[in-house]
Amino acid sequence: MAEPKRNRRLGRQRALPDGLRAYRAVLASRARSQASYRASFRMDLVGTVLVGLIEFSEVWVLYSATDQIGGFTLAQILLVFGLADLAFSLADLVAGHCDNLPVYVRAGTLDVFFLRPQPVLAQLITSDLSLRRLARCLVGATSLTVGLVLNDIDWSVGTVGLLVVALVCGFVIFTAQFVTAAGLQFFLINGSEMTNAFVYGGRYAATQPANVWPRGLLVVFGAVFPVAFAAYLPVSTLLGMPGLAGLPTWLGWCAPIAALWAVVVAGLCWRWGLRHYRGAGG
Repeated sequence: MAEPKRNRRLGRQRALPDGLRAYRAVLASRARSQASYRASFRMDLVGTVLVGLIEFSEVWVLYSATDQIGGFTLAQILLVFGLADLAFSLADLVAGHCDNLPVYVRAGTLDVFFLRPQPVLAQLITSDLSLRRLARCLVGATSLTVGLVLNDIDWSVGTVGLLVVALVCGFVIFTAQFVTAAGLQFFLINGSEMTNAFVYGGRYAATQPANVWPRGLLVVFGAVFPVAFAAYLPVSTLLGMPGLAGLPTWLGWCAPIAALWAVVVAGLCWRWGLRHYRGAGG
């Protein structure tokens, strides 16, 4: 039995392009190393779920104390929270460890990335894999599922398409934010708390109705880092609710444009930072 399994595994590896095999091997080894310590791995999973539940409880307490906030009831905000939280959790799983870049810069270990025949960003993204973050996705997925059940949604192909577009674009937007923050770290070095303000602060803002944001937050999280397109605007379109004042209700369908803008900003920040870096002198 072991030999056929080994042959199938080798067959899958050969089916991958040569440039991806190295990344797959690195990620697989990191996943096996974490799963091998079962007790620690389970505790990490439980802890991650508890953190997500605490964040969800904040929303629950706020909306349980009043009928609605920003025109959204508790059942409706479950959709916003679920979409935003699930998209952010997936992005955190893929690119959340870009936060480690300042450590690599200070230690001089980032120089090793330049010696390998792979893009530096691809190496950074595959430099770590936190399987415990998979559990974080459960909170957002559960909230989204409950919200879809509780709300009166006119199901159609367009509805399903809007949900898929919102989730994919939300994932792209949050992933781009992680890369943008990493690019800025080439200049800030010890400024991770500042970049976390728009990365993790953007995640929190995305779980709330954007029409309650002050004008400054509307500019930052609606245009510069367009997290409003990750959940709030698509859900407003989905439920046929009025969105931001003066803006059309179909604006949720513009999430791909917002995602493209986020990718452009992330790409410029990353290239700018990478060109600025001069090495640790080692």
